[in-house]
Amino acid sequence: MSGSSCPVASDSVPNDGKYHFAIDRGGTFTDVVATLPSGETVVSKLLSEDPQHYSDAPTEGIRRVLESHDINSAIDYSRGRVVCTSNIGSIRMGTTVATNALLERQGSKMALVTTKGFKDLLEIGSQARPDIFDLSCKTPSLLYNFVVEVEERVFLEKFCPSGMAETLERKVGTTKEIVLIEKKPNLDEVKRQLEAVRDSGIASLAIVFLHGYAYEEHERLVGKIAKEMACFSEISMSHEVMSMVKMVPRGHTSCAAAYLTPKITEYLASFTKGFDSNLSKIPLQFMKSDGGLAPINDFGGHQAILSGPAGGVVGYAKTAFNGPNSPPIIGFDMGGTSTDVSRYDGSFEHVFETITAGVAIQAPQLDIHTVAAGGGSCLHLRRGLFVVGPDSAGAHPGPICYRKNGVLAVTDANVVLGRIIPSQFPHIFGPMENEPLDVEGARKAFEALGRLPEAGGRSAEELAFGFLQVANEAMCRPIRNLTQMKGFDITNHILACFGGAGPQHACSIAKALGMSEVYVHRYSGVLSAYGLSLADAVHEEQVPTAEVYDGGVSDVGRERIAMLRERAIKALMLQGYSKEYISIEEFLNMRYDGTDTAIMIKQSDHMSFCEAFEAIYRREFGFTLKGRDICVDDYRVRAVVAGKMLDAEPPSAYNGVPTASLGTTRAYFENGWEQVPAYKIEDLQPGHEIPGPCIIVQPISTVVVEINCRAYVTAYGDLRIKIRQGESGHHSKIANAVIKADPVKLSVFSHRFMGIAEQMGRTLQRTAISVNMKERLDFSCALFTKAGGLVANAPHIPVHLGAMQAAVRYQVEYWSRNGGIQDGDVLVSNHPQKAGGSHLPDITVITPVFHEGEIIFFVASRGHHADIGGISPGSMPPHSKSLEEEGAMIIAFKLVEKGKFMEAGITEILMSPGKIPGNSGTRNLRDNISDLRAQVAANNSGILLLQELVREHGREVVAAYMNYIQENAEASVRQMLKEFAMTHDTRVSATDFMDDGTPICLTIEIDPNTGSAVFDFTGTGPQVDGNHNAPPAVTYSAVIYALRSLVGDDIPLNQGCLAPIKFIIPKFSLLNPSEDAGVVGGNVLTSQRVVDVVLLAFSACAASQGCMNNLTFGDKDFGYYETIAGGSGAGPTWVGKSGIHTHCTNTRITDPEILERRYPVLLRQFSIRQGSGGKGKNNGGNGVIRELEPLRPLVMSILSERRALQPYGMAGGDPGERGRNLLVKHNGTVINLGGRCTGQLMLGERLRIETPGGGGYGPSP
Repeated sequence: MSGSSCPVASDSVPNDGKYHFAIDRGGTFTDVVATLPSGETVVSKLLSEDPQHYSDAPTEGIRRVLESHDINSAIDYSRGRVVCTSNIGSIRMGTTVATNALLERQGSKMALVTTKGFKDLLEIGSQARPDIFDLSCKTPSLLYNFVVEVEERVFLEKFCPSGMAETLERKVGTTKEIVLIEKKPNLDEVKRQLEAVRDSGIASLAIVFLHGYAYEEHERLVGKIAKEMACFSEISMSHEVMSMVKMVPRGHTSCAAAYLTPKITEYLASFTKGFDSNLSKIPLQFMKSDGGLAPINDFGGHQAILSGPAGGVVGYAKTAFNGPNSPPIIGFDMGGTSTDVSRYDGSFEHVFETITAGVAIQAPQLDIHTVAAGGGSCLHLRRGLFVVGPDSAGAHPGPICYRKNGVLAVTDANVVLGRIIPSQFPHIFGPMENEPLDVEGARKAFEALGRLPEAGGRSAEELAFGFLQVANEAMCRPIRNLTQMKGFDITNHILACFGGAGPQHACSIAKALGMSEVYVHRYSGVLSAYGLSLADAVHEEQVPTAEVYDGGVSDVGRERIAMLRERAIKALMLQGYSKEYISIEEFLNMRYDGTDTAIMIKQSDHMSFCEAFEAIYRREFGFTLKGRDICVDDYRVRAVVAGKMLDAEPPSAYNGVPTASLGTTRAYFENGWEQVPAYKIEDLQPGHEIPGPCIIVQPISTVVVEINCRAYVTAYGDLRIKIRQGESGHHSKIANAVIKADPVKLSVFSHRFMGIAEQMGRTLQRTAISVNMKERLDFSCALFTKAGGLVANAPHIPVHLGAMQAAVRYQVEYWSRNGGIQDGDVLVSNHPQKAGGSHLPDITVITPVFHEGEIIFFVASRGHHADIGGISPGSMPPHSKSLEEEGAMIIAFKLVEKGKFMEAGITEILMSPGKIPGNSGTRNLRDNISDLRAQVAANNSGILLLQELVREHGREVVAAYMNYIQENAEASVRQMLKEFAMTHDTRVSATDFMDDGTPICLTIEIDPNTGSAVFDFTGTGPQVDGNHNAPPAVTYSAVIYALRSLVGDDIPLNQGCLAPIKFIIPKFSLLNPSEDAGVVGGNVLTSQRVVDVVLLAFSACAASQGCMNNLTFGDKDFGYYETIAGGSGAGPTWVGKSGIHTHCTNTRITDPEILERRYPVLLRQFSIRQGSGGKGKNNGGNGVIRELEPLRPLVMSILSERRALQPYGMAGGDPGERGRNLLVKHNGTVINLGGRCTGQLMLGERLRIETPGGGGYGPSP
């Protein structure tokens, strides 16, 4: 029965003579879809909050339907009375209660109970900051108020030496692996700790222990004590919430469950009290984030994050998708503040780890992508660009047309352009809430905007239309990511639009994406609620494992799946469903050994699990990994009772073009103002054909049918709009014409260029093998002009920002003299001094983009390889003095030549350091080759997207806007420098020192008239006999990062940022060393000090930790590399952030459970180093403590700074604490290793790294 369809449960089809309700309670509106006893469907919409008239919107919605339609029962449904439930058959709800509580941090007060040494793990998280150019490093606040550390510890036997394992208790874990029990919790002490929690007024707990997914007993013991205390209303144990590897997302998810579930319970109590018997006799189900219905006792807060949007996905999946021969569907749900997009192709696509409001949620969720662009998104003209969002007008005050002294928003643009007809929109605005939308007020706001220089003399209509084009492009980005990134052809999809604003934009977006059809359901304005009425009842069971797939599911696996099936079926039967209506879907969570890209594979009648896994992997990434084991991480079972099935849509006979029931109206399209017909949907009949342009008014939304589009009314009253795409291939006629910069197109191309770079990054992350690239995300991707000028660099790693440009330009010049570059060639280099590299582990892969036999652009990706040889594992030797000691050097090589991957040649290069006495070749050739292939794949994805852009607009237009986007960035930096010169001085200087005393000196001379500046590093110390020399490309990257951060606005990041700058960097200085100098530390240490010096010169903020705290360890078999967070510097309006990466890096850190599963080390502590931030009016952020213990002798190396000199404070603030690198010996002796050290760490010894804090700002109060 697995994976097969099943009959529809009779109790899922309303035919009992009662009223059945499906309700979507959104943040602004609550939508109600009611099925009457007659089978008729009625819909309504009301405000979610209207305390003057009712206390609860869903209750009021039900009451209104019953009052209007149940008129023969003599039941009094007056407002203020408890609602009688005798004629209610069922209630289904989707709600944003949990989502809003998470966004607004209004959940239940809670405590986290975790393994000792990891109390701050969830605060540190991945250690990456959300916005790399935000000097304040803002992150969302934590969910928990209190932390209890429990002395307990378990770890996997996998790497444990026999002498150690023999002394510890052995247990078989949940994954069937052997787990060693090092320390059991002292339950008496735990109880005392929980009593302190109780006394603080906390009634909600999350229990998250290291390796709790593999060994549940310790969490159970603590949970049992908490339950026996009978004072905690919610106890979320991580192994019950989501038993999957990775402590950080599992911990966040458990906290979300503890934080949000009480809010849902609280809401439900207030909802049910509005009905007799508190709805105890009425089936009440809720939509979970995975698209399935569940009873309230199976509806946790972490499962409710996407409760509302999930209903919409079910709605379009069950209405727009017409069976196995149907094209796949893209769901487009445009609301007030954001837009959700998703995909459906006969089955729901789930993801198992997402970030919502800064919280990692590890639970099955529909794969819904959200962009901050909706009807309420604010409109700005900023530094020559049209900017839409991410800020929103909200419901209060809302857009200007709402008559509440609002702000200019997307809805205003639609109103001014006649795309919303005010007379057909509810008259609910103004002081008395009885006036129509304010067209004139919105028009005046656009006219005022038009008087700004950036408007370029545009009329109100031209401005409004320009903003719509930019908004549409912003909404196209997630759709491209959802399809092209996964190997799907976007043009083969139907766009199903819903949400209040979706139908106004759908045709334009379909045109932009090359799609040929838009589907608008008759209930598109309430489709999330309608989807609830059609949804399946679902129960899932999942269990972790650690197996290698060997031709089929193992005997143990079959037993575990059978157990999961039994549990899932029993759960649905307890809800009242008959077994005959339950179908079972079985899944294996599979990945290649050594990778972290697990794919949930559903059992199929047509292919094996292995065949299905390889097919999906090949489609998404373009290749499979031959010779690698396939691992199984989880078994999963999904039990389903199918919801209401709609009859197949019959064809409609042609019924002609209808008369415009609303006459004509004036609306603005790409050709300007037009008189277009307007229709009410109620007046249209099946078979009607309505040519565009026109406007169709639905009860709760407006459909704009664009030029070259034609709407057809289906038999059910829905709309299918056919899109005729414009002709392409006629761009050559503008080859010799002058292409003038247009701010609207500039904004659109800015989105497209950055979107391409981001998609390259996603491809690289998903296809890479190493922890460095896949988990730590230590890579960057970018687009370049034909000459090698940087156009768009996705905001990955700041130290790569300016450096890659030098690498591309070097290759262009080199190959022009050495045989040229052919179509099918891919170039590779890493040499810092000769070839524009940053340091040797950062390998750059460069691919030309050909068009009609000519190179027109370049794409490139730079990734940090965990080992490329040299004198120490990890290729980050603390004491190297020459470049050859740091690994393999590549000046110029064709990694791919005429389409052939040159594996033998690159292998010889990577192994060549081994020919030098004392050196080694790469210690992990397999990962090097795999990651290089991933970089090639990432570049190929960028090429395909650039070629698509050229087909749309022509190569001359694309090339022109590459130049214009650089000019825009240049203008923004010049303006910032002018403003600084006016408010401060035209000449500023600063000096800071490396720990060895080497000064970095900077004098900046600004021309206040042109905004040009000279950055003169004269006075900087000489090249050192070490490895923290930095090639000029590193200084360029540090400066471009600092300037972009100082600009503040979201400007394009490209070579234009450096165009106003002239650099003076003395030859053979620390920042311009000789060709053979050691530089591995310059990229990761000196770069940070250069940023400190620039920000000091501009008096921007106190110093951050000024270091990346580079740790490498390994032996002859492997090398591992990580960088470790510290404290950020405080500024005039912010306190420093603790435990976060700053400035030139933003790499993630490996999850503790992944670290211990893959490498022979134990992580003994990872916490915030309290008190290490500098004091001040605004305190600096604290550093962290990270302590590791090897399970076999390993060479460990530290490359760090700020161990001698403190990070400076500013404006009277104190400096941050220095960092320390400590060796803890067997006998407890602690040895300070200094800032740069390497040596063998033996069994029983520990390496303790204490990272620096950030400086304080302003004198302490």
